[in-house]
Amino acid sequence: MTPSAFAGKKLLISGGCGFIGSRLAARLVDMGGQVTLIDSLIPQYGGNLANIVEIRDRVWLNISDVRDPHAMSQLILGQDYLFNLAGQTSHIDSMTDPFTDLDINAAAQLSILEAARKLNPRIRIVFASTRQIYGKPQYLPVDENHPIVPVDVNGIHKLAGEGYHLLYNRVYGIASTCLRLTNTYGPGMRVKDARQTFLGIWLKNLLCGESIKVFGDGLQLRDFNYVDDVVDALLLAAQTDAAIGKVMNLGSDEVINLKDLAARLVAVNGSGEWELVPFPSERKAIDIGDYYGNWSLAHRILGWRPRIDLEQGLRRSLDYYRQHGPAYWE
Repeated sequence: MTPSAFAGKKLLISGGCGFIGSRLAARLVDMGGQVTLIDSLIPQYGGNLANIVEIRDRVWLNISDVRDPHAMSQLILGQDYLFNLAGQTSHIDSMTDPFTDLDINAAAQLSILEAARKLNPRIRIVFASTRQIYGKPQYLPVDENHPIVPVDVNGIHKLAGEGYHLLYNRVYGIASTCLRLTNTYGPGMRVKDARQTFLGIWLKNLLCGESIKVFGDGLQLRDFNYVDDVVDALLLAAQTDAAIGKVMNLGSDEVINLKDLAARLVAVNGSGEWELVPFPSERKAIDIGDYYGNWSLAHRILGWRPRIDLEQGLRRSLDYYRQHGPAYWE
């Protein structure tokens, strides 16, 4: 990675007060970038001003919604890079309120790309997509050639957002890269509920003396990426010409089932309890079963690999929320 690639550059991060966006912003300001954050700070999404306390005087914060095409048109002017991370992440919410998910994860993405086409066609874009678009895996590990059969509305809309970025790259030359993220965790993630990731509510429950609830038999396999590793991938994607027009999985070779993950989390914490509970019907209907990704393409094109192992990442996350928890769950 070449930190100087971002020195003096104008960098726009949608979802900039969110979990990944804020962590990325901190890295970019340390690299000398001129960073603008866009975040709606709508309570049910991931934005939290606690995430940017340490860099608040080093970034520009614009409280706007990516669904506002006029705001996005003004913000995209003159920017060198857009890290397009804003999104509705809850799979359950996408099923109960599909039109909001459509507006944020699909329609807003098209508006952003139209603004880029008309006003700033030289901008470089990295879009955060998701492994959820694959649906239930037909083979493991899942590579980028796997059939795409989403099991929920969120997966369909994220696929559309991804498709818009690739189309605008092919037709209009808007340099875009899509990264399909797996379960990302770490300091700054939403922990007050399971809207962002189930691991967040597990951390909160554990630190608040409540039992961790593991759905079903707990044998579902998953892979995880610590947030700093995801930030590495975003930065590499933004400065690697060979990544333009590409879709790449992130992932990890460290695969674990959920009941073993719960036991590991309790062990790292030094106390706590976990239990198996029946799947809620609304979650069972969209559960994807086992999933872990093949990330060899990202390694080949970007030189990326995860650096933080699961135990180290869980320890860092627990330490962070022991200190800052009330800012995230009150």
